[in-house]
Amino acid sequence: MSESYSTLDEAVLAEAEATLVTIRDFIRFGVSCLRLHDVHLGHGSNDPFAEASALVLQTLGLEWSADTEILDAKLLPSERRAVIGLIRRRVNDRTPLGYLLNIAYFAGLPFYVDERVLVPRSPIAELIAERFLPWLTEEPQRVLDLCTGSGCIAIALAKEFPEAMVDATDISMDALSVASVNVEHHDLQDNVNLIESDVFAKLPGQRYDLIVSNPPYVDAEDMADLPPEFLKEPELGLASGRDGLDLTRRILAEAADHLTEDGVLVVEVGNSQWALQQEFPDVAFAWVEFENGGEGVFVLTAAQCREHQETFKAALAAA
Repeated sequence: MSESYSTLDEAVLAEAEATLVTIRDFIRFGVSCLRLHDVHLGHGSNDPFAEASALVLQTLGLEWSADTEILDAKLLPSERRAVIGLIRRRVNDRTPLGYLLNIAYFAGLPFYVDERVLVPRSPIAELIAERFLPWLTEEPQRVLDLCTGSGCIAIALAKEFPEAMVDATDISMDALSVASVNVEHHDLQDNVNLIESDVFAKLPGQRYDLIVSNPPYVDAEDMADLPPEFLKEPELGLASGRDGLDLTRRILAEAADHLTEDGVLVVEVGNSQWALQQEFPDVAFAWVEFENGGEGVFVLTAAQCREHQETFKAALAAA
């Protein structure tokens, strides 16, 4: 990836801080900056207006639902400096918006995020809202979120299935520290159990009605060509070997040992979908079609995981 990209001139930023007046002015300026400097939008929204609005409104402590009349309110000098400062970092440093604001939304819920975790953006949120139908036919009692990161999937699962106990694992203690902040914020200490574990390593004998995972799945070629925003994120949460399937092979090889009789496995593999299908042409992965965008998420039943477990183990051993 080339480190060269267009940046904002300090004179332009100084002029904007001195002459722009209203919230509407700063949102318009933010949109122009994002577009003119080809800032990559891929952490939850591809709409520069939505991104600029979030940057300005949340910097000012305002909600998305704020009355539109407030857009013509004038900013204080300190507020103008704060907004311009974040626009500078967003464009010149290519820092993701979630890290600038220390907040990101997933499944309609707010989550604290910083550079220790990926910014939440998985289409699995849509599956959670649909309660994993038609694959999950009964209310799950035990749920596992592998590679939990910020804890957003585990927490959204606990909200959707309030009677379930949710285990959430990650190999990164830094990530689990962030997840603990979010578990406490959502008051789910009795529902979500955070576990330091390399995939299933610390879960001997544990079985679940539902296993969900958004593991690292970026292949070597894509890692070499990532936009600078993604390079701000922890590589541990992105890279997964030459074909992006290192972690997925491990999950597939062991999932049958950790699913209940009628359990369901849901895994996101993103752009590594093609590689997975090429490696396992005889496995009937159910690929989820999302209404709100996103791809590369498959579903397998426990029966399928058992049927193909030896194939999955052989592939893991050969990788």
